[in-house]
Amino acid sequence: MSDRVISPTSRPEEGAGEQSLRPRSLAEYIGQEQVVDSLRVFIEAARARREALDHILLYGPPGLGKTTLANVIAVEMGVSIKVTSGPVIERPGDLAAILTNLREGDVLFIDEVHRLSRIIEEVLYPTMEDYALDVVIGKGPAARSIRLKLPRFTLIGATTRIALMTSPLRDRFGATFRLDFYSMEAMKLIVARSAEILQIGIDESGVEEIALRARGTPRVANRLLRRVRDYAQVRGAGHIDQPTAMEALRMLEVDELGLDNADRRLLISLIDKFDGGPVGLDTLSASMSEDADTIMDVYEPYLLQLGFIDRTPRGRVATRRAYEHLSRPFVDKQDLQKSLFG
Repeated sequence: MSDRVISPTSRPEEGAGEQSLRPRSLAEYIGQEQVVDSLRVFIEAARARREALDHILLYGPPGLGKTTLANVIAVEMGVSIKVTSGPVIERPGDLAAILTNLREGDVLFIDEVHRLSRIIEEVLYPTMEDYALDVVIGKGPAARSIRLKLPRFTLIGATTRIALMTSPLRDRFGATFRLDFYSMEAMKLIVARSAEILQIGIDESGVEEIALRARGTPRVANRLLRRVRDYAQVRGAGHIDQPTAMEALRMLEVDELGLDNADRRLLISLIDKFDGGPVGLDTLSASMSEDADTIMDVYEPYLLQLGFIDRTPRGRVATRRAYEHLSRPFVDKQDLQKSLFG
């Protein structure tokens, strides 16, 4: 799944290249206008008071810039950022080591915050509310607890599954923002900006073709831009125009809506094996030999955005749009039932 060219998840080999394309300030950040405008107000107010920002929770599908936004916030506040993730923090001692190394105003960014264990959450609560860390010294009857004061810091949590977070943890964030898929206009600006940074020759039609198939996700847009650049260099004139972009993306098997073979396989499985649904997530994942969380977190958000599938109480359902995109005849089951049973 991670090898898909349109996968919204990052790859280790893209680290340095991806970093060079990320915006470093709110002025450079494209899209997510409502979130950015709100953050400008919060940051300006906090800086005027010379205080740390309230804790911030960012959620939404992968690849939309949650990590980038956390780094931008730290830059705008003029503080350092410590980056970690929920699965990495296994023991209270791991969290204590991170917290005791923070300085006044610093940002602690926890990716996949929904995957923190309950034990770690219990340790985290007083640090978020009172900026204090409770440490147990000794064992058994002789054990005693001491409270260490921490500098006021800002915890920024990021998650693709906000529903899996416990209510006590969610409630301790002062501000919560959802990052949505980017508009077509924002995607064109992102592709053009990345092409300029990478010094890639591209015209407006090439920018539009890549942006159209980038699934509203900057990470996907940048990856497609690099692959189209390779194609233009080897089989084209080194310049990206619409025909070159279309041919390169056809070779990558990314269609005009940004769907690849894996997306089409999910839709075909839903339509052919289960008559369009409804079908449960576990059954669908078993039929595709794909992890249920991957289907929910990676495949479904964009298909839902396109209106190709619906989530119903009885399971997943393929819509008329999905049938039309795959050139399959669509039969409305409700109309069929009415005609059969009156």
